[in-house]
Amino acid sequence: MSITNNKWVKRFCIVATIAAIALLCIKRKDMTWRQSIMKTVYSAIMLKGKVFGTSSGILLNEKKTTPIIPFYNLTTTANNGTSINLNDFKGKKILLVNTASDCGYTGQYSELEELYQQYKNKLVVIGFPANDFKNQESKNDDAIASFCKINYGVTFPLAQKSSVIKGSQQNEVFNWLSDSTKNGWCNQPPTWNFSKYLVDENGMLIGYFSKDVSPLNEKIIRALQ
Repeated sequence: MSITNNKWVKRFCIVATIAAIALLCIKRKDMTWRQSIMKTVYSAIMLKGKVFGTSSGILLNEKKTTPIIPFYNLTTTANNGTSINLNDFKGKKILLVNTASDCGYTGQYSELEELYQQYKNKLVVIGFPANDFKNQESKNDDAIASFCKINYGVTFPLAQKSSVIKGSQQNEVFNWLSDSTKNGWCNQPPTWNFSKYLVDENGMLIGYFSKDVSPLNEKIIRALQ
């Protein structure tokens, strides 16, 4: 073997070793390889929105249109099987988010928790795990709750796994959020995991924020202040 070939072999071995070490550092104990990689590259995934803006992924109720069917008539089921009566949160803003464990945007769990902790005196965050997009939430409810708590420190309420896209299986909360004949103005269903809807203290839907919009986006923060 020539000296040149030996150099290339050595370089390949060095690169391979560095790559292996990097992968071992990325791998989280309680995550799959995919989940570990997605958590590591989350900041890069969100960079596009920061650089080019996210205005196309935000819909606001600028006319302050009130609901046709009261939001507080709705109930949902919690991750542990108990009932969640949304009327219990009257007087606080509510951020409702469809979530998934195996998505590039799963890192938003951390930001949702940060938002919840910062404004929990006037904000409720509710996660709605769903397997509607590319089978990115295949876990059962117990596994979802454990994953969120261990890897992202989630303490805000999680609903029972359900469907959030339009159709006969859509849960009633997201049916209300994406039907203007009920909420008064918005027909936008979730386009992907981590679509966000903000309801004000009086049960009025005030905004929709797509997956590209961080929970810590200035427009969401401004609405909470």
